[in-house]
Amino acid sequence: MLNIDAVHYRYRRSRQASLQNVSLQVRPGTCCGLLGPNGAGKTTLISLIAGLLPVQQGSIQFAGQPLDAARRAQPTAIALVPQDYAFYPMLTVRENLNFFAGVQGVAASERGQRMVQALAFCQLEQVADQLARELSGGLRRRLNLAIGLLGDPQLLLLDEPTVGVDPQSRHFLLDAIRALCQAGKTVIYTSHYMDEVEALCDSVAIIDHGCVLLQGDLQQVLRQARQELELQLAQPLPDALLAAWQQQHALVAEGPARYRLTLEAGRLADLLQTLAAQHCEVLALAYGQQNLEHIFMQLTQRALRDKS
Repeated sequence: MLNIDAVHYRYRRSRQASLQNVSLQVRPGTCCGLLGPNGAGKTTLISLIAGLLPVQQGSIQFAGQPLDAARRAQPTAIALVPQDYAFYPMLTVRENLNFFAGVQGVAASERGQRMVQALAFCQLEQVADQLARELSGGLRRRLNLAIGLLGDPQLLLLDEPTVGVDPQSRHFLLDAIRALCQAGKTVIYTSHYMDEVEALCDSVAIIDHGCVLLQGDLQQVLRQARQELELQLAQPLPDALLAAWQQQHALVAEGPARYRLTLEAGRLADLLQTLAAQHCEVLALAYGQQNLEHIFMQLTQRALRDKS
């Protein structure tokens, strides 16, 4: 469905490329989680796929065609639902849908039906004649999604679609997106909520500094990840062992004599023997498969990213 091959992109006034040799494949009818810290290049990549930016180097193919040709053949095949509210607050929900259906090139003969379908899918019928500026945060997110669905896209780009909503609205949106994938839509989903990605996505790609750090089937990624060990000791680790494990096991001190580190399968007994030889008493430990957040933090490091 979507094939991104060796894509580079650099903004005119930037000294550093926003994307560097990015390659990514998304299978038809699946949901791919696109993850990265602020400034990693996610927005640039989404903008390229949506046609908002030109491809400078590399290629993007959609449905077996170069992206530009595919968009000319099917102008509504790819839709972007941005993080920002993308509607007019002074218009009603129905008026917004009618306007954006026209902007997207939906034929007048189909417009009424598409609007009815979008209202029903996003459960907006009861507020159809309400001004958009009067809607709650959750309803605004649902209107954003409804507008994105008007052209019946094959590929839906969702950029932080649950930001700022209450738990009920969040669950509704996640169920709606899951239903779209089950109906055969292809979705690229960006979010800082790792639990959402784990619940929704079939595959995942993590990018940082414009490069793909990891991509693959989500469950396979989670299975292949090194196991994480949490330790609480009676006393801090000796300095030499602390330094060695920081290098070998990405050890992080979580507090006085509390540590978190990654460990390959089958190495727990060796580690415990090392602790015993160093007279380090273990008060508590927890050992198990990492979740997506742990993998993300290991790959992108823990430093704050303030760039948007």
